[in-house]
Amino acid sequence: MEYLVLGFFTGLSLILAIGAQNIFVIEQGLKKQKVFLVCFICSFSDLLLIFAGIILFHFFHQYFNIFVELILNICLIFFLTYFIYSKIRSFSFTVNFNIEKKNVSNVEIILKTLGFTYLNAHVYSDTVFFLGNFSKNFLLDEKIYFAIGASIASYIFFFSLGYLSVHLSRFAQSYKVWKYINGFIIAFMSLLTIYIIKETAYFLN
Repeated sequence: MEYLVLGFFTGLSLILAIGAQNIFVIEQGLKKQKVFLVCFICSFSDLLLIFAGIILFHFFHQYFNIFVELILNICLIFFLTYFIYSKIRSFSFTVNFNIEKKNVSNVEIILKTLGFTYLNAHVYSDTVFFLGNFSKNFLLDEKIYFAIGASIASYIFFFSLGYLSVHLSRFAQSYKVWKYINGFIIAFMSLLTIYIIKETAYFLN
């Protein structure tokens, strides 16, 4: 159960940011336009990518030696350091939403949502690389719980973002709210960084 909780908060920390995809979801919610479809595509895509990363690292882990493990851990440390730095830089983030409503087809919305999801390089580094790499030394059942927890976080986040967008749009433009959100993310990711540094030190001994 602790791995499900760990996966939930890790996934939430990665996704809890205002980027192009999340802005698009909020805008669709404000327009009340294909909200379920947009939220489902975003969250289901995350689920696929999360499990792809977990499976990829699980099946290739048998080919890793100590040197490969060390390189992957160092990459994780650099990734988390940059991630934390980017959160510190975005403390004063504000955004304006486009709520001009136009008639759009399901096909157009699907293509647009897929574009915001799969043409975003961060989605691969966050889900496939980070979550898969971070959980590479977990047991198989622990990996599954971890992936389920991260996927639940994605579903809750996107559907909340879409259907509560009228309320969340006000918070998304607030410096004070982002200060608290980023503070939580920085603290949580710093703990994960310390854990990976200790694990890396183990390889060096």
